[in-house]
Amino acid sequence: MSDSEPVQPHSVERLFPFVLKTRALLVGRDTLRANKGKLHFVLITTDIAEASREEVLKDFTHYPVVQHFTAAEFETFFGVKGAKAVGFTKSGLAQSIYAELKPYRINLPLHPSKPNDPPPTTPSENKAA
Repeated sequence: MSDSEPVQPHSVERLFPFVLKTRALLVGRDTLRANKGKLHFVLITTDIAEASREEVLKDFTHYPVVQHFTAAEFETFFGVKGAKAVGFTKSGLAQSIYAELKPYRINLPLHPSKPNDPPPTTPSENKAA
């Protein structure tokens, strides 16, 4: 290797050609909605319209939504023209990509709140009642 070649061994973009080979990419909001059962996470562009961004967040509240890259970069990485939202189907590859893009997640994970149970009582407390 020569010193003039930039090497980015930890760049998430290095995984994108494999996404195309494995057909793990879903393009467009309608396609994402139709394939929710297969979806691991959603990636939207930084140049998406605010109304569209809010719609994606509303439609995919149960999935991680990551905002990174531009539409031009999507075209370079995935060969999709004009796409502002893509999804990745469930796979080990999608898990690896999401792990690297997790800092760019824009929605909070949904954790159903558990009802507060009273603390357990001791046998002596039961006799007093």
